[in-house]
Amino acid sequence: MRIYTRKGDTGTTGLLFGGDRVSKADLRTDAYGTTDEAVAALGLARAQIGTATDRTEVQLAELVVRLQRELFVVGAELATHVDRRDRLSDGVTRVTDEMVTALERDIDELEKLVEQPKEFVLPGGSTTGAALDLARTIVRRAERRCVELAAAGGLPDSHVLPYLNRLADLLFVTARAADGGFQPVRTGP
Repeated sequence: MRIYTRKGDTGTTGLLFGGDRVSKADLRTDAYGTTDEAVAALGLARAQIGTATDRTEVQLAELVVRLQRELFVVGAELATHVDRRDRLSDGVTRVTDEMVTALERDIDELEKLVEQPKEFVLPGGSTTGAALDLARTIVRRAERRCVELAAAGGLPDSHVLPYLNRLADLLFVTARAADGGFQPVRTGP
């Protein structure tokens, strides 16, 4: 099988589960293409972590891999025509409420280890943190595209929007951890 098919030369692409052809400028295509960009940005962060041996860095690398895989679930759901949503599989090609809840748990755990800034953050405190901030901004753009898609009726009964919203929050906290290290937050004098 060759990587090129020539089918996209007319400006269309095929969706999952039925292969309906849609414009490459379609809201759906733009939304899942943007999630693909976020996967790549997370790959940049993971590559920066490299072959970490520190327990915390290993955990961060494992988290990033999990998030990349979950964004493939988001992408699969977004790449499925609304009429074929019945073919989606929870946690494989459809985002679940449990996936959103897991992100909330991750945020809560990281917030115990990382004191959050009291002012705007200038990305670049570390290369890994900057890559995570880049991924966060791309996720926010994907979220905006999905808001448009949902408003057009393209995401009925979907957890994609809450997932992307929580993911961006998690990436913010994770970038701060990468910038300043994981230290227990002081709660008293």
